[in-house]
Amino acid sequence: MWVNPEEVLLANALWITERANPYFILQRRKGHGGDGGSGGLAGLLVGTLDVVLDSSARVAPYRILYQAPDSMIYWTIACGCSRKEITEHWEWLEQNLLQTLSIFENENDINTFVRGKIQGIIAEYNKINGIREDDDTEKFKEAIVKFHKLFGLPEEEKLVNYYSCSYWKGKVPRQGWMYLSINHLCFYSFLMGREAKLLIRWVDITQLEKNATLLLPDVIKVSTRSSQHFFSVFLNINETFKLMEQLANIAMRQLLDNEGFEQDRSLPRLKKKSPKKVSALKRDLDARAKSERYRALFRLPKDEKLDGHTDCTLWTPFNKMHILGQMFVSTNYICFTSKEENLCSLIIPLREVTIVEKADSSSVLPSPLSISTKNRMTFLFANLKDRDFLVQRISDFLQQTTSKMYFDKEISGSYNSSDDEVYSRASSIISSSPQRSLSSEADGERQFNLNGNSIPTVTQALMTMYRRRSPEEFNPKLAKEFLKEQAWKIHFAEYGQGICMYRTEKTRDLVLKGIPESMRGELWLLLSGAINEMATHAGYYEDLVEKSMGKYNLATEEIERDLHRSLPEHPAFQNEMGIAALRRVLTAYAFRNPNIGYCQAMNIVTSVLLLYAKEEEAFWLLVALCERMLPDYYNTRVVGALVDQGVFEELARDYIPQLYDCMQDLGVISTISLSWFLTLFLSVMPFESAVVVVDCFFYEGIKVIFQLALAVLDANVDKLLNCKDDGEAMTVLGKYLDSVTNKDSTLPPIPHLHSLLSDDLGPYSEVDIFRLIRTSYEKFGSIRADLIEQMRFKQRLKVIQTLEDTTKRNVVRTIVTETSFTIDELEELYALFKAEHLTSCYWGGTSNAIDRHDPSLPYLEQYRIDFEQFKGMFALLFPWACGTHSDVLAARLFRLLDENGDSLINFREFVSGLSAACHGDLTEKLKLLYKMHVLPDPSSDQEEPDSAFEATQYFFEDITPECTHVVGVDSRNKQGADEGFVNVSVKSEKGKKNSQENRNYLRLWSQENKSKAKNAKDLPKLNQALTKRKSYTAKT
Repeated sequence: MWVNPEEVLLANALWITERANPYFILQRRKGHGGDGGSGGLAGLLVGTLDVVLDSSARVAPYRILYQAPDSMIYWTIACGCSRKEITEHWEWLEQNLLQTLSIFENENDINTFVRGKIQGIIAEYNKINGIREDDDTEKFKEAIVKFHKLFGLPEEEKLVNYYSCSYWKGKVPRQGWMYLSINHLCFYSFLMGREAKLLIRWVDITQLEKNATLLLPDVIKVSTRSSQHFFSVFLNINETFKLMEQLANIAMRQLLDNEGFEQDRSLPRLKKKSPKKVSALKRDLDARAKSERYRALFRLPKDEKLDGHTDCTLWTPFNKMHILGQMFVSTNYICFTSKEENLCSLIIPLREVTIVEKADSSSVLPSPLSISTKNRMTFLFANLKDRDFLVQRISDFLQQTTSKMYFDKEISGSYNSSDDEVYSRASSIISSSPQRSLSSEADGERQFNLNGNSIPTVTQALMTMYRRRSPEEFNPKLAKEFLKEQAWKIHFAEYGQGICMYRTEKTRDLVLKGIPESMRGELWLLLSGAINEMATHAGYYEDLVEKSMGKYNLATEEIERDLHRSLPEHPAFQNEMGIAALRRVLTAYAFRNPNIGYCQAMNIVTSVLLLYAKEEEAFWLLVALCERMLPDYYNTRVVGALVDQGVFEELARDYIPQLYDCMQDLGVISTISLSWFLTLFLSVMPFESAVVVVDCFFYEGIKVIFQLALAVLDANVDKLLNCKDDGEAMTVLGKYLDSVTNKDSTLPPIPHLHSLLSDDLGPYSEVDIFRLIRTSYEKFGSIRADLIEQMRFKQRLKVIQTLEDTTKRNVVRTIVTETSFTIDELEELYALFKAEHLTSCYWGGTSNAIDRHDPSLPYLEQYRIDFEQFKGMFALLFPWACGTHSDVLAARLFRLLDENGDSLINFREFVSGLSAACHGDLTEKLKLLYKMHVLPDPSSDQEEPDSAFEATQYFFEDITPECTHVVGVDSRNKQGADEGFVNVSVKSEKGKKNSQENRNYLRLWSQENKSKAKNAKDLPKLNQALTKRKSYTAKT
């Protein structure tokens, strides 16, 4: 291929000149393509050097150099993988350029002309073939060519990056290159004539670890179901391992919900001085990782993309200090976090910004930047390295935000009458109290009733409507509640109120002491980040409710079944108003996110959200919970909860080693963790205590749940060690959690399930929830969010691969009695069937990958393949795949197996056809062939053939029962081919037998068959649904 001219210093080093003229030289790499074969020792050494030094000559051993007369400088203008390819380029140069160059007199003119001509050829080729210009460097493009050639992968397989390392093959290290693509981990080495190749799909990896041994300080261990692979001697092992983790995560996501990888084309172009080996895909993945950490740190919407970050200082008026930290800028937000953890953080949505201006610099305050917001707060940043560029980026994002706000205002103009009202939902928590009257219409809230006149619509938190206080609890507890409210009001006055407030250690201390009842909904929205999504999606919930109400599916059925099980002891859910609100929120979310739909435990969490927040607020809190704060917890297989169960087991082993072995033997950890984590302790703890846990969760995230769970186990170590079975251990923990009290609560006590337990154990003394939370921070506060994410990755690989293995076993167990294949054969077929499906997801197919894989379907139907995939498997596995008409037979068999006519077949249908073709007797094979050649005609009532003897009319008369291979298929004539009639020539495996005996056998079979009643059980199990339909048609 033609390449952009590149200067070569030593033209003859390790190259042999084969052709030459005054301007061009054709060369071959030593040890490649010569008459001497591999070139002996010299060829082996050159080949080894090419691999170790990452030379493109290993893949392209031919090249053409340009050299101007009287010059010692050479330029590479073409390279080739074969002699034929490079010869074509050489001949083109001789015919089109050689005579033209002789006209020029100036050497510079010749150089300019040749380089311009070659670049023009490359540009024209790219234009004709639709090749887009990208940011990949020439060196990386060479690596892409090598990657595809070495491993035989199509161009659709995108290389992300490649690294030099050693692969331990047995006890011998092989120095070479690791290639990391979107779907595969590959390794190639060539040392002294010995070649080593490794190709592993990411979806097959069960464990990925970075270890350190005595001999090798840094080793990456890659485990699959059948083998283990070790890589070492990396130049930058941390970068390599992080990229491997990202790619493995993408593969697990594909297995989980069939979510493939889409490259982000909106990234800015590379600068000319950027590192050489950085591909566009690598930059994309790096940007995704940074954005993910940014969103998790500041609880931002899941589609927010980080634009950049810079070091700076922030002036904090509450303590009159300049705090060192980092400013983060994204499309819709400006955020700040201090270098010292928990000292100060800040979130400024651009929708709240009114002024961004550069202040005057001074020695005390260099390069300051002032940002003012709508609630009259001003933030002063300083020590910004590139202030002008930063201001320009913020201005651009502000302009986009303003345009979007006006567009949203026009859409919702019927109920928004001023600019300020665009932000009414976002600022409602600042200017309004959650205890507003239900009948008040002066608050600017949109009133809507989507259930007709029979059921009133909830427009405020249910707790404000059903709050009960006991007279004896009124004075002391209300006084303490009042003091909490005053503490928060003082905090708002000092640190600001709303989304833009300064978040400090004092904020965390107030949360850990318990949020006041009247402020709980307001602060949950603020701390979880749900307020941002609600502010930017005005009217979304109402529209979703209108679309979802009155529609029924599996999710709505499950919701209806669980509605009356959601906090039935609370008066808010003992009447139709609370039940209807819960129904609307759960149904709306099920329609927003069909991948999750509805999962048990969502009803309990949502009912608590509705007690403290209005319907729309509860909906967005549920969105934040399910999609950001507890990822994958509530999908069909509760994968997120199983992952965190594994993380909890690891933490228990590290922090409570004396209890870990006992808990593992009893099997308690796996039982308790699911119920504790899925409901955030709401189902196992008294209500007034559990809501304090929810307070902390919305501020700190999952870290608090792990800490609290460890604290509960630690408090019961002695009793658990004396337990003899899991039931006794569960009783111990249940009674302990039931004894956790909240003495500050102004709510009357609500009966709880564990209070009904009775056994020989004595009652627990009361445990104060605030003391328990403090203890969890003192003993287990060292658990960090980034550590949890690392442990989650390790457990996610294990959990998803375990679920995949379980699915395979269930499928095989279901159909093993229906086929003649053994269990081992079925497992291999399932692996091949799944691999074919995944391959089409990687590199495209004729049907949508989401249609072919639905985790919510039964096991047998989760993976489905279309005709193109089936055709490849037909050629690989079926004994009839030889001959010129193999594709025709594949198409007819696919049509026959596709019982529901959706152009997709599942594993059971595939195996039924393969079993009949490979293990069926002569009768079953004849029947299968006959059905394949009968075109479906819905207008006629065509019946099954009365005997297999009729089927023989379609084939040659000399048929041998033991034949298994179709040699050729020929059409009788054009009309016959159109009608589906073909001649089939078959080859005998065990010698010919008398054809008259075959006819006699078929005739006897026919007579025997006629004496039996026709029903589906007597027919082969293939195509039973079709048989039943035809039998029913015949009867009617």
